[in-house]
Amino acid sequence: MQQIAPVEEAEAIASPISGFRPARVLQTVFREDSFFLILSVFIGIFSGLAVVCFRYAIDWCQLYLLGSGAEPSHSRLLLAPALTGILIAIIVIHFFPASRGSGVNQTKAALYIYNGFIPLKTAVGKFICSALAIGSGQSLGPEDPSLQIGASLASALGRKLRLSRERMRLIAPVGAAAGLAAAFNAPISAVLFVIEEVIGRWTAGILGSVVLSAVSSVVVMRWFLGSESMFRIPPVELKSPSELIAYSILGIIGGLASVVFASGIQELRPRFRRMSPWTQYLQPAVAGLVIGVIAMLGAPQVMGAGYVYIDEAMHGQFTWQFLAILALLKIVATLVSFVSGTPGGMFAPTLFIGAMLGAAVGGVEHMLYPHLSSSPGTFALVGMGVLFAGFLRVPMTSVFMVLEVSGNYTIIVPVMIANTFAYVISRGLMPTPIFDVLSRQDGMELPSMEEQREESILRVEDAMQPPSDPILNPEDTVEKAERLAEQTSRHVLLVRLRPSGWSTVGIEELKKLVAEGKGTQPIESVLTGDPVPSLHPDLPLDTALRYVDRWPVVPVVNRADLSEVEGLITERDVLERYRDFGGE
Repeated sequence: MQQIAPVEEAEAIASPISGFRPARVLQTVFREDSFFLILSVFIGIFSGLAVVCFRYAIDWCQLYLLGSGAEPSHSRLLLAPALTGILIAIIVIHFFPASRGSGVNQTKAALYIYNGFIPLKTAVGKFICSALAIGSGQSLGPEDPSLQIGASLASALGRKLRLSRERMRLIAPVGAAAGLAAAFNAPISAVLFVIEEVIGRWTAGILGSVVLSAVSSVVVMRWFLGSESMFRIPPVELKSPSELIAYSILGIIGGLASVVFASGIQELRPRFRRMSPWTQYLQPAVAGLVIGVIAMLGAPQVMGAGYVYIDEAMHGQFTWQFLAILALLKIVATLVSFVSGTPGGMFAPTLFIGAMLGAAVGGVEHMLYPHLSSSPGTFALVGMGVLFAGFLRVPMTSVFMVLEVSGNYTIIVPVMIANTFAYVISRGLMPTPIFDVLSRQDGMELPSMEEQREESILRVEDAMQPPSDPILNPEDTVEKAERLAEQTSRHVLLVRLRPSGWSTVGIEELKKLVAEGKGTQPIESVLTGDPVPSLHPDLPLDTALRYVDRWPVVPVVNRADLSEVEGLITERDVLERYRDFGGE
């Protein structure tokens, strides 16, 4: 049975005889909301199962392609990513062209362009190609593909149930949160990322659905893979406020590294895509060959997601010099993998670069200032958040991601300070966030969540005029109102009602009433129009557009004293302010 949209349902249950029945409309809305919440749980379960299978597929590909030994042979390091790259290119070009990229922008496009539609074929392609890529050693991660796989499964389920268009638009982000939460083993971070970067807004209904899907997917994932954290977190402590200077330095260095990383993608990706079509078959293979050479030369840590080596960096297994080299080589490896069109995500490489960079900075600062209580492992943990904030430009998610991974509230001050430095530097040197860069390179103009957060908002107080015109009281006579009308250039006057409320009366109407001999009557007795709403100075200016076309003048009143008029606003005031704002 076809799903009826909420508006259509409201019209369907409005009887021409008995009139509109709001109780039934509320029941219908609550039933739909409850159904969507229950559906979110099932989306989380299915997405969690898919991510578990995805993780197993990556491990199997790694075992088969790179071998079971602790140190793969040079021939495997060199040939596995290169030959697998050719296979991936053939699969992507001929069977799954929509599986390119990380998957974040594709999910966002489903919300804002395609009414929540993501083909199930995309999830299949993403699963196969990303598992082959990451398992063979391409410098990519599983989180972004898991996000798109979850979104695609949710979209397919929504189409099967014939949800309304509004629900279909929201179902992809719900699945995205489920997929990311299961891949990250971090439901809070997944929820925040989807709201902060994909949806850009939230209501109680959206938040409830996203939370339920994320939590249920993590429960499923932990049922099969265990509840252990991705990393063994070292002891975290902050003894002296002076140590925050060290974390500030890390934030500055991390912000600069983020700009280098993002700028490389911004410059190289279009060039690779403009090459001859036949080179598309070789680009993933060349990327794999570059990574294989890096691995053969002594840095196999850059291959794949690299979670094992992040854990080792946290526990002091590398010198600070080698950590800095690994951070640089990981940037190079990820650049060639991603710009070649190989399916895979950027979350894991970002965490890897941040951890190595953080541990390197921590090692140097400990060498210079041995009294620091924070270990290089703590710097590595903070560095993960720093790159997340600087490169992906999701400041709130970056803070809670580190808190969720560490499980230690002590680290929040260093994380907030370092992430703020990284975010501000990245935004100053590269105004366009990386996800916006990618979407515009793909020919899409998706909403920029960062630009929306930063844009100036016009408010009612920016357009209102001072209350210079006289305001009538309900007991004033019509004659008095006419005399006062001569003092204003407006065609109407505002009337303050008792005990509260507002109305208007036209000057021509006042003259007519006086001519009819009704001049001694109180103005309240001759009012015939609808009550006039009032606004507050801090409201967005577009709120005024709902009223100024119906009433010639609308009062702007004080929130603490509703009888105190702070200004008056008309349709002309609003339109002129918007016109001036557009020219600024």
